[in-house]
Amino acid sequence: MRFTPKWKLWLLSQIGLTLIASSFANAQALSRDPTDPDAWRHSITPYLFLPLSTTGTSTVDGTSVDLDLNLSEVLDILQGAASVRYEGWNGDFGIISEVYYVKLGEDGNLPIGNATVDVDVRQTFFNVQGAYRFAEGVNVSGRRYAADAAIGVQWNRLKQEIDLAGPGPGMTLGGTEDWFEPLIALRYAVELNDKWSFATRATLSGFGVNGDDLQYVALAGFDWKGWENTSLRFGYQFYGIDYSTDRDGGEFAYDIDQNGIYAAVAFHF
Repeated sequence: MRFTPKWKLWLLSQIGLTLIASSFANAQALSRDPTDPDAWRHSITPYLFLPLSTTGTSTVDGTSVDLDLNLSEVLDILQGAASVRYEGWNGDFGIISEVYYVKLGEDGNLPIGNATVDVDVRQTFFNVQGAYRFAEGVNVSGRRYAADAAIGVQWNRLKQEIDLAGPGPGMTLGGTEDWFEPLIALRYAVELNDKWSFATRATLSGFGVNGDDLQYVALAGFDWKGWENTSLRFGYQFYGIDYSTDRDGGEFAYDIDQNGIYAAVAFHF
């Protein structure tokens, strides 16, 4: 590969830390069974987030790199990803959980001393939330609407590691950080017709706990119930994170904002 003068390989590697997505702000709250309103309803939703724009700063061992990336640059270094969201509701109370994993990487040659560089970036999170539906009804158009709030805890793992090898001793920059943080969310959904619904959701987490000043998600989109127990979801999302901590080698930080398209398929049972 060709290594650019501005350390593009390192710069591109950092995008993985904010491929954190959230699933569609769905209309799960509208799916109460009229024949048994207190029966459990479940959904499993694999999802995908495609960041069209990523801007911010990544810091490894005290050295910062400015980011300004498009989707094609992200896809060039993507090595694997998996993400899924679960929701279970009984009456007005629900349980929500998400699992997310992404791995990015690249290797190449530095323009100095025939040295090689291997970049390994991985991000994982898992959260559990308790939810409560605090409003529901029928609007003036005769369509159902619902609103719910959630509170929970999220475990995060970020890895930014760069291995340098070549003439002389090699070296490793960066490393891995794990932390827990609190999370809150608010969601609103409304039916548009028998097949379509619209929903929006906002999520905040971190609040300065364990080095994460703030993570946010703001998204809006549509749900199309094309089959009895399956629906397709798509929309637009804004995401940001401001995390930093001190390591032996220097500051380890990630301050980024993204926006892009998300898509999902939801299975209801």
